[in-house]
Amino acid sequence: MEWIEKNNILSKEFEFNSYLAGIDFVNEVANVAEQENHHPDITIGYCKVSISLTTHDAGHLTEKDYRLAKIIDDLVG
Repeated sequence: MEWIEKNNILSKEFEFNSYLAGIDFVNEVANVAEQENHHPDITIGYCKVSISLTTHDAGHLTEKDYRLAKIIDDLVG
């Protein structure tokens, strides 16, 4: 699945084989987000994690969002 761009938000849903695999992924995303100083909205479900990106202070998508999306994609290979 690719990132979806809608209403100034970039979003994607990731699926995992277990709940804990999703939690491990969220922890990796949190560490990267802290390093990038750009923090996504994250929703955790059973074996699914949804991530939404936007640059809140700019009020729209910026290069920060696209860069973080690429980094997140690289985490799952």
